[in-house]
Amino acid sequence: MITTSVLDTGRGLPAPRVTVELDVFISGHGWREISRGLTNDEGCVVSFGEPPASGVYRLMFDIASYDPHIFFPSIAIMFELDDSEDSVHIALSLSRYGYSVVRGLQQI
Repeated sequence: MITTSVLDTGRGLPAPRVTVELDVFISGHGWREISRGLTNDEGCVVSFGEPPASGVYRLMFDIASYDPHIFFPSIAIMFELDDSEDSVHIALSLSRYGYSVVRGLQQI
């Protein structure tokens, strides 16, 4: 399972209503959207559907729809999963002029 969370460090609060697209890379075909979610009041997308297979994934965060004054209107995070991983949580912290990403603890 892939989950994600967004924290607005400038406000010190979770970022609700951020649209997040989950894509998978298919060799020879490029990126394909497999799911889409919206962060809840706690800034989390708790499910994108089916558990992932091994492969290269991308989370696309539509930051401009959350706050048009943040410098980065869209943030793309790419990561790779192998067969041994059945879940991953990607935590995005953002401020007006920067962001950081960590593989965080699984959110439930």
